[in-house]
Amino acid sequence: MEHMRNLFGEYDTYIKKLEKDFHVMIINRDGVVKISGRREDVEKAAKTVRELVMLSERGTVLQEQNIDYAIELGKENQEEMLLAIDGDCICHTMSGKPVKPKTLGQKQYVDAIRNNMIVFGLGPAGTGKTYLAMAMAITAFKNNEVSRIILTRPAIEAGEKLGFLPGDLQSKVDPYLRPLYDALYQIMGADSFTKNMEKGLIEVAPLAYMRGRTLDNAYIILDEAQNTTPAQMKMFLTRIGFGSKVVITGDASQKDLAPDAKSGLDVAAKVLSKIEDIAFCQLTSKDVVRHPLVQKIVKAYENYEAKENNYFKNYDKKHRGRKFEHGRK
Repeated sequence: MEHMRNLFGEYDTYIKKLEKDFHVMIINRDGVVKISGRREDVEKAAKTVRELVMLSERGTVLQEQNIDYAIELGKENQEEMLLAIDGDCICHTMSGKPVKPKTLGQKQYVDAIRNNMIVFGLGPAGTGKTYLAMAMAITAFKNNEVSRIILTRPAIEAGEKLGFLPGDLQSKVDPYLRPLYDALYQIMGADSFTKNMEKGLIEVAPLAYMRGRTLDNAYIILDEAQNTTPAQMKMFLTRIGFGSKVVITGDASQKDLAPDAKSGLDVAAKVLSKIEDIAFCQLTSKDVVRHPLVQKIVKAYENYEAKENNYFKNYDKKHRGRKFEHGRK
């Protein structure tokens, strides 16, 4: 009954979603789930329900994101992947909550971090790029695979001019690095983080501070890399020393650089794509694990930007054609 409650959700919310997406009717009688509808739809729904129940039996509290992703996998006949993804536990937060990849894209991202020295995690907001990288870094640090963690990001305003900030240098840069602190507190705990920070074993600093350093035996995460310039990205990548592992995260659709400035992330994707031991993982709106509405927002913007790009491409072709005809006359 406990697993049935987990599966059905509050006020049967989850089961109604399964019924709507698979075009079936699902009822629970005496602990037995009965599914009716077209044979093909029933088979897909039944496989998905079995996977979700097995997920619940493992101790997972089902959430809307689990249901939505299970439905998506079920429609693609990949529902068995749900358990494979859930079986990969990276670590636990201070509250005991397991940190796991929740989608196929996230699983591939985590595997790439394990198997490569440098990994670029690219994708929209809410896909867990930074959080999963932080979890991997903290796990490696606790297992003595690296001697320190270095977290960095470009200190650049998100489209606003903040002017002069009060306080010392640390106080000035802290607001830009707050998302990194939040993840550290959640996974490592405030006390442990503060102690390691004081010892210099964990360092959170703006990208500008990386100039002239060699980073050996460290786990280095560069966040918001779409806001780096090509020169900054080159500078950062050439800091890497022996025994280090690097994760670079960024969302190419959320640049805060000047309109005419090139992004170091875009240039790196072109320059480094064929080098061994460097992996590029492209996460999409399917991998968004925040509120379901965030996934819809990301998808809507992707569709809008694709239409805009197509319009300008077609306009340029037309415009060039007219120019040529005019010149020939």
